[in-house]
Amino acid sequence: MASMDWRRIPTVLYPQEILDKAFRKASKQPDLVEDPDKYHRTRKQMDRMVQSAADVIDKTLLKWVDQWPSLNALSEFDQALIDAAVGNDEYRKSLGTIQWAAEQVRKIAGETQRKILRLRNIEGFHQARRHAYGRFSSILSQVSPQILWLGEARNVLRKLPSLDSDEPCIVVAGAPNVGKSALITALSSGEPEVAVYPFTTKQLHLGHFEHRRRVYQMVDTPGLLDRPMTERNPIEMQAIAALEHTGDVLLFLVDSTEGSSMSQQEQAHLLSEVKRLMSERPMIVVHSKSDILDSVPEDAETLISAVTGEGTEELRMRLIETIGADEILNPLECRRTGPEGTSSHSTCQWWPQTLQ
Repeated sequence: MASMDWRRIPTVLYPQEILDKAFRKASKQPDLVEDPDKYHRTRKQMDRMVQSAADVIDKTLLKWVDQWPSLNALSEFDQALIDAAVGNDEYRKSLGTIQWAAEQVRKIAGETQRKILRLRNIEGFHQARRHAYGRFSSILSQVSPQILWLGEARNVLRKLPSLDSDEPCIVVAGAPNVGKSALITALSSGEPEVAVYPFTTKQLHLGHFEHRRRVYQMVDTPGLLDRPMTERNPIEMQAIAALEHTGDVLLFLVDSTEGSSMSQQEQAHLLSEVKRLMSERPMIVVHSKSDILDSVPEDAETLISAVTGEGTEELRMRLIETIGADEILNPLECRRTGPEGTSSHSTCQWWPQTLQ
């Protein structure tokens, strides 16, 4: 499944901006009507003005419905991101309400045009058009909360990372201020914002590096706190989404220095919780900030420093080997179905195709 480019979500206009755009275009329609008879000319003008205004409103609203991603078409990771960032229920409700508004505008336009055909006086044509405009305005006023919500949601969603599910993915997790962003900067071409105080990462960041023409994605999750799931904030829930729904391997960072923002016991408890979330994925536990460690922890298998570069290249190769995306099967080895559905291998013979 291809990655979702959140930056392509279209701009959301304010309700009054939609109306201004619609009525401005409609005001130009009378000049396009040619008929020597004033009665028939006015009827055609009012008809075209109603249709033009309705088209602008309808197309604007439906553009949002069509170009905003459908939740059902997204990966579990992207669905979880939307839920953590803005809420899936509100997302569906807002788009559904806006689609309803577009349908109502089309319905009003049709009713008004049929009414204009039945009228027999010029002033009635004008009144019907003004009445339709009022109803258009009423519909947009009714769905104004959903339109405003969509505009605010767009600003949030545009900051989300785009992951390609066809490429290997490494999720980097750990307590606040353990050096996740700094490590990704050292390992990859990504440049997430880095600062030297707790809770530095305010959203998910994405970096990557290449090995043998394959792109390895790295997701920098916001710092997690050692507390119950129900007490986590939206930023932490984005991290949970990354842990639960994506990643070929989890890279968990532990800060064993004296200045760590969480105690070793709290980090150990957090690691246990993360292991439960990632039970089906391999995990590599890394002790960061090795350049300022007073002593090496007894359980430390991997030490790294994003500042000095110590252990970073070794870690990169370990990640590549753990994911195993570069493994190439013997092209002469064919997988066949053995007895009772078991898998067996046998040697295949290959002949070059004869050119005709």
